[in-house]
Amino acid sequence: MEELDIKDKILKGSEELFMRYGVRSISMDDIARHLSVSKKTLYQHFADKEDLVVAVSKSHLESRDNLYKSLRDSSANAIEHLAKISVCMKQEMEGVNPSMLFDIQKFHPKAWAVWINFKKDLIREVVENLKQGIEEGYVREDINPEIFAVVRVELIQTAFNEEAFPGKKFKLAEVQAQIFDHFVYGLVTDKGRKIYQKCKTKSIEQINS
Repeated sequence: MEELDIKDKILKGSEELFMRYGVRSISMDDIARHLSVSKKTLYQHFADKEDLVVAVSKSHLESRDNLYKSLRDSSANAIEHLAKISVCMKQEMEGVNPSMLFDIQKFHPKAWAVWINFKKDLIREVVENLKQGIEEGYVREDINPEIFAVVRVELIQTAFNEEAFPGKKFKLAEVQAQIFDHFVYGLVTDKGRKIYQKCKTKSIEQINS
């Protein structure tokens, strides 16, 4: 049990550093100092930094997947689900270094493969959400869910693009929130737009209360 606790501590601590400073700039020495453990302890659980980045990616994405599924299960309709995601995502992106995803893509191919698989699963989930929204009358009938599901997932990655949205000028959380709202408003019916705004306001009030 103690070994599992140490491994979990390493995963959580590494994720905190990667999120805040990016992946490339963080060394195994940095992680060891941050966690007040020896490098030997790190290498007892992970073969190298690539192995650790893969493990952190899997842990992080599994956690996000569980969170968004819980939001879906607690939502009365597809639009309420989108509103909850919008508010939750903005919270999550506060303080995240935009270079994190770029670092993984460029320098950690095995970890990037984990993100690619997650993108495929996410596309399927967005398709299901949009189809549900069409059936409920909240999403326009003339849109192709499969096309816009791909668009949605690609837009997430676009917000991390430092060339398009340099961190010195833009805050990642605001970029993601603006893009997400633009995406939703382009898909919904008038009824869906009213529900989305109402559900977003309610979600924000619940968080702030």
